[in-house]
Amino acid sequence: MPVSARLPEFTWDTLDAAATLAAAHPGGLINLSMGTPVDPVPTVIRQALADASDAPGYPLTAGTPALRQAIAGWVARACAAGVDGLGVLPTIGSKELVAWLPTLLGIGPGDVVVVPTIAYPTYEDGARLAGATVVRADALTAVGPTSRVRLVWVNSPGNPTGRVLPAAHLRKVVDWARERGAVVASDECYLPLGWTADAAPVSVLAPEVCGGSYDSVLAVHSLSKRSNLAGYRAGFVAGDPALVAELLKIRKHAGMIVPAPVQAAMVTALGDQEHADEQRERYRARRETLLAAFTGAGFRLEHSEAGLYLWLTRDEDCWDTVDWLARRGILVAAGAFYGPAGQRHVRVALTGSDAQVGAVAQRLAQP
Repeated sequence: MPVSARLPEFTWDTLDAAATLAAAHPGGLINLSMGTPVDPVPTVIRQALADASDAPGYPLTAGTPALRQAIAGWVARACAAGVDGLGVLPTIGSKELVAWLPTLLGIGPGDVVVVPTIAYPTYEDGARLAGATVVRADALTAVGPTSRVRLVWVNSPGNPTGRVLPAAHLRKVVDWARERGAVVASDECYLPLGWTADAAPVSVLAPEVCGGSYDSVLAVHSLSKRSNLAGYRAGFVAGDPALVAELLKIRKHAGMIVPAPVQAAMVTALGDQEHADEQRERYRARRETLLAAFTGAGFRLEHSEAGLYLWLTRDEDCWDTVDWLARRGILVAAGAFYGPAGQRHVRVALTGSDAQVGAVAQRLAQP
């Protein structure tokens, strides 16, 4: 049996019919189904990439000293983490790490990976690739007394829901996992994108969550959204130094290396906050426009306190909603992509251009 047989149909391929319908709209297709950046890569980062483009030798899997220092410094600022005892490692974006983490941790048949009830599909894909069993649960009491749990994924701010988990909840997850010898992997790619003052995102690396120890804890980050670097495949993992060292050993054998010019670009991106603040404000403005447009058209918003998406419902099957919007030339993601509990929702990305976002508002305002 081919390895691909362990996996479901690729999520985005199931939108092909809706995309065709949306493309037939007189005004053209507006694709809000994926969180892919549309704004330019900041000039300062592009220059850093160009300056490092003469790179004939093999790069370091562990990252250059400058990059490791830049990652640790950013984690200290953005995640309230201490740099002492912190392991850091650059990754080829965050998705490849999410998909391969169970395998890299030696998880396999008979082991359990816990993922959120509504979750980014790659958490489950990674467990399937490793041959492990997936349990969907938001409350660990629902997992039961099993000792087979080896990995617990948390995602705050969440994709697709935009839900922010409070520090107390994250602390309970960490304590629960440590008692059972499991690893907590926290996907924090949307950590800088909190939109409400009463739901500020907190990292699993923060002292109030991990207790000042990084034992059994990993935080996964990406520069795709913060710095428009999805095309660069620039991410990193930080946390338990023993786990990071183990990941490094395997990745060196497997050739899972961030290219040298991208490493240089990452150093600049992590050290420059101005461009990140500007991009955040773009997303804030687009969020306000889209939120008003969708709620005005009868949609109900759930969660979405943070992150790059609106989690919306019309209290109908998600595919009916996808079709309704496609007839208006707007393509969105079906909530069913993220698990059975998302069957009556759709996910709308904030990553359209300003002109596209304005056009969405106009189309939704029409009868």
